[in-house]
Amino acid sequence: MKCRLAAVLGFACALILMPACSTVPETGRKQLILMSAAEEAATGLSAFAQIKNQEKISTDPALNARIQRIGQRIAGAVGRDLPNAQWEFVVFESNQLNAFALPGGKVGVYTGLINLAGGSDDEIAVVMGHEVAHVSSRHGAERQSQAALIALGGVALGVGTQDDKNHEYYLLAYGVGSTLGALAYSREHETEADTVGLGFAARAGYDPRAAAVFWRKMVAKENGARPPKWLSTHPPSGERIAKLEGLAPSLVPVYEQARARLEGLAPAAQPIARPVNTSKAATAPVSRPVSTEQRELDKFLGR
Repeated sequence: MKCRLAAVLGFACALILMPACSTVPETGRKQLILMSAAEEAATGLSAFAQIKNQEKISTDPALNARIQRIGQRIAGAVGRDLPNAQWEFVVFESNQLNAFALPGGKVGVYTGLINLAGGSDDEIAVVMGHEVAHVSSRHGAERQSQAALIALGGVALGVGTQDDKNHEYYLLAYGVGSTLGALAYSREHETEADTVGLGFAARAGYDPRAAAVFWRKMVAKENGARPPKWLSTHPPSGERIAKLEGLAPSLVPVYEQARARLEGLAPAAQPIARPVNTSKAATAPVSRPVSTEQRELDKFLGR
């Protein structure tokens, strides 16, 4: 029995000490990922196809154009090609205050969230940046890898302690510990996505200060008491807002530079003819910019 238990403990230590095989570029955090990027993308593409079959897709042309514009700018700000990414941005008709992104570059935004943001593209952009950051940081693959290792560890513990009178207690303790550990990882992923995603939004020319504004709106919509932090998949709202407020100032110069670059890429203004007032000296024609934001975006993305 002691030998078996020692083997189990050795196996558990090996899992903990197993070297990470990936790194989040923006934060430098090491990850253990046991699935390929191609497998991850295939899973995302399949899931997104099912969601599109089940959910009502908005046909509002203005709303779709708005989300496409914001989404393409966020995708362009990632700064690297995501494996097997086929970017697609879809608006779903629902009152859900939600958005999501899946491996393979598939992004969904619900009209409930868009309505909450109102006319602020900045607020929508920080949410989309957060969701895209989950994909770029491969959080989904990391969670699946962790789940596989936890299941394997549970099997090993079950075999190693099957003759022990405390067998069920060992399994119960392992289950509770692994669940709490998974929740902690989920909170870490959410915080990392906030950090990375805010950088994406700023580099795309959206104001990072809008993140705290949007999350205060979300807090106002919360109903009922939230579970304690250690039982939640997300950080407490107050903690999250404070973190975003702390990150924003350092990203404001990035945002301002991106906006200046977008504005500087506008084509030269053409003079507009004006009637001459014969009672006064002739004045020089006044120039006005005639470019649209879409033209600026196309130039920014090199299209």
